[in-house]
Amino acid sequence: MFLIDANVLITAKNTYYPLEHIPQFWTWLIHQGEANTIKMPREIYDEVSGGSDDLAEWIKCEDAKNALLLDEDADLALVQQALRDGYQSDDAKFTDSELIKVGRDAFLVGYGLVDDSRTVVTKEVSKRTKRLGATRLPDACDDCSVRWCDDFTMYRSLDFNLR
Repeated sequence: MFLIDANVLITAKNTYYPLEHIPQFWTWLIHQGEANTIKMPREIYDEVSGGSDDLAEWIKCEDAKNALLLDEDADLALVQQALRDGYQSDDAKFTDSELIKVGRDAFLVGYGLVDDSRTVVTKEVSKRTKRLGATRLPDACDDCSVRWCDDFTMYRSLDFNLR
């Protein structure tokens, strides 16, 4: 199962697959969600659906919501593990502003920790840093032994095409 980050849909809508011009992509996403190959955790879904654009409207439609929303609650112990192993260095503690920078990414890593058949999908790229709260999602995934890839790797893996 691929767990998609908000930036995957936001970038797709804004750059590669505008909703009004490439509806096949958005139909394909719903199909993949119904097949349980692509899902979006509630915390990430809320990030996208909380907007005021056409992407927020699309994801709130029953077909998209029912297909893509992952039907499970976050395991808070796994989210804590993701924060500890993926985002903290040594025994340093997060400040509130550093936790805000991490945002919902720790939840995404936590869902990836549920089992090793899951892959986190993000537009972020690795950029190692020692600063709390500045860790990128791919680096946190690596540090937690969670598989991750970019969106185009997922599209190739699932044989997305516009034929």
